[in-house]
Amino acid sequence: MNSLPQISEAEYEVMKIVWREAPISTNAVTEILTQKTSWSPKTIQTLLKRLVNKKALTYEKQGRVFVYTPLIEEKSYVRQQSRSFLKRYFDGDMSRMLSACLDEEALSQSEIDSLRAILTSHKK
Repeated sequence: MNSLPQISEAEYEVMKIVWREAPISTNAVTEILTQKTSWSPKTIQTLLKRLVNKKALTYEKQGRVFVYTPLIEEKSYVRQQSRSFLKRYFDGDMSRMLSACLDEEALSQSEIDSLRAILTSHKK
């Protein structure tokens, strides 16, 4: 598996918007993020540039507007981060991770049913 770029938490917030809305202009990304964060438009533009430099995004200039699309798939990125987290904090033991989560918060019946369905469909 190819290693995907390291993305900061702030860059990940930008990526979530691009994954959801692509193709999307700088102005549209800025409008969405200024409504949900305290970031300035300049900060958002810097994050977009960093993601382009990391080859997580590409852009096309359309007139005077930059339009962004992702170069990496959200599912692939989340999968890589999940594996890394599981390995780093739980030595790859998923049952330890789930147990740690359950120590903090109980599951609803619908969450239990969803997990049961996932586990059943992934039996070896």
